[in-house]
Amino acid sequence: MANNQMPHNLEAEAALLGCIIIDGDIQSELLETLKEDDFYQESDRLVFDAMRKVYGARKPVDVVTLTDMLEREGTLERAGGLQRITELAEITPSAANYKQYFEIVRRDAIRRSLIRAAKGIIEVSTAGTEAREAVAYAEKQVYDISKQEDSSQLAGLADGAVIRQVLGKFEDIQSDPNAFRGLETGFRQLDRITNGLQKSDLIVIAARPGMGKTSLAMNIVENVCLNKGKTAAVFSLEMPRSQIVQRLLCAHADVSMEKALSGKLAQKEWKNLMIASDKLQKSKLFIDDSSRVTPQEILSKCRRLAASTGSIDLVMIDYIQLMGGAPSGGVKGGGSFENRQQEIASITRDLKIMAKELDVPVIALSQLRRIQTKEPQLSDLRESGAIEQDADIVMFINRPDVTATAEELAKKTVVKGAAELILAKHRNGSLGRVQLRFIGESTKFVDVDEQNLPDEEPVHYTPPPEGYEDDPGSAFPDYDDTGIPE
Repeated sequence: MANNQMPHNLEAEAALLGCIIIDGDIQSELLETLKEDDFYQESDRLVFDAMRKVYGARKPVDVVTLTDMLEREGTLERAGGLQRITELAEITPSAANYKQYFEIVRRDAIRRSLIRAAKGIIEVSTAGTEAREAVAYAEKQVYDISKQEDSSQLAGLADGAVIRQVLGKFEDIQSDPNAFRGLETGFRQLDRITNGLQKSDLIVIAARPGMGKTSLAMNIVENVCLNKGKTAAVFSLEMPRSQIVQRLLCAHADVSMEKALSGKLAQKEWKNLMIASDKLQKSKLFIDDSSRVTPQEILSKCRRLAASTGSIDLVMIDYIQLMGGAPSGGVKGGGSFENRQQEIASITRDLKIMAKELDVPVIALSQLRRIQTKEPQLSDLRESGAIEQDADIVMFINRPDVTATAEELAKKTVVKGAAELILAKHRNGSLGRVQLRFIGESTKFVDVDEQNLPDEEPVHYTPPPEGYEDDPGSAFPDYDDTGIPE
């Protein structure tokens, strides 16, 4: 092969096409896995295209049917004529080595794709494209090629491998209930219901403004990074990095933020802050406060973080409705959506795909509609029902004291600081309610004292009926909670 030619192996291509012609048992496997672009020579691409059309018509792929299809397509001569088709069947006496031929053809096809991608990256990079868009384009080109190798197929269960894997998992759990425990949130009852936050799950925490959804998410991040020593990436689209750190310091040190901001801290509180700041500085917490990033940009940043640190354990995004979509496949601004609901649907789908690719739990915060029932429910999710559809877990924060009247507070019919976490959707487990307390001065949720509570299954939450419609009047970015502590 000359140096200026693309990688290819014509002998392997011919042998692979010959295997398809002479062995009907491997036709479905190869014709459904290979693509025209996997073949370098045009005549081989034409032959393969005709093979797929014959196969799609539920006819046997042989010399006669293949020649007939090429004649009807008017491409027989370009494919080498009848002599070439006959030669393909004759040069391969056996299909026993078809897997080796397949590996050679696919290897060279991947190499050609990488060369083309590299040329495209050079063109984009020299065209004066913004650095962020150029990097996103480059990463997407290489990632799309890598995903070509990750094409799973329909597989039967006859060999018992998957069944043994599942039964083995059940046995491990039987002997050790914590064998498959996910990332602990720091809230005991929540961890009991969910068995921790599981890898590849999309967890949506939703609430109205002022209910503390950011505080709850950062409390989880605090436990993951400061208490467990794990790595977390926080993407704050609304709040600057300094405010995130401010909340973390006060929450971890159990110091009143109001006293810290008014200069009224006692010496002991200063000591607690110094201890907390030292732990935070040594933690593996990474914060990005870019405004209106896309899921593709977040994925790109997380890939680089995982490559530089060796691992990533949790991603938190605050919040979905402030994100932008990228309908053109990775470069922001390359397309448009018909409406905001469609864009949110694209965002949540991409977030779920991101959770699967990174193999980490992704916490995404979401707003609720302003007009809702007394207690939040799935139909209150703002902008799109796709949030409910794509999420593995949907949790609502309910704090009756926030919406209580002065009379209710005076009569103490509503307990100040009482909070309830409602698991309205849990794809792989039970629904339930978790009782918490909210300490406003340090923006922190804590477990209710459970020493007198029986260790039993949580009360189940009944989800609302299906078939609800999104609020057509909900428009982005119609928010009036800017600046309200979350």
